[in-house]
Amino acid sequence: MNRLKERYVKEIVPSLKEKHGYKSVMQVAKLDKIVINIGAGDASHNSKVLDACMNDLMAITGQKPVITKARKSIAGFKLREGQNVGCKVTLRGEQMYNFLDKLISVALPRVRDFRGLSPKAFDGRGNYTIGIKEQLIFPEIEFDNVVKVRGMDIVLVTTAHSNEEAYELLKELGIPFRK
Repeated sequence: MNRLKERYVKEIVPSLKEKHGYKSVMQVAKLDKIVINIGAGDASHNSKVLDACMNDLMAITGQKPVITKARKSIAGFKLREGQNVGCKVTLRGEQMYNFLDKLISVALPRVRDFRGLSPKAFDGRGNYTIGIKEQLIFPEIEFDNVVKVRGMDIVLVTTAHSNEEAYELLKELGIPFRK
């Protein structure tokens, strides 16, 4: 079992249960899944761009990405419905905790001028989004093989009912929030 998951079960759940006054451990918020998304709008014109994005995402997560398609046409962006616009991966279980551990201990410290993540990036339902400007912060990505520096969105989906509850959970899991 991953050390982060083990810490969650042994330390975090009992402390959050006591703090919120829950009767059962099943009421305590938990991390449900992590969704990593890379948008590649120029993939509609060049299919190699999407392949590069998928290879990067596969190297980072160890799981095969799914291609995302445009939901509707937007003439200003020269985009048609059904065109490929990026790729995403949904991590659950052991892989989710392994990725979160790698994100906290390896990737985020490699970000230039990193002062912590903003505590305001919650969506109102207990989910937290991290925007990363370049995929190079992950050790699996080699600088020489990068076609184009791309950013990605990492969404931490929790079962929390409020932002405050999710904030406490993520802080306990080790997410480095800004003071």
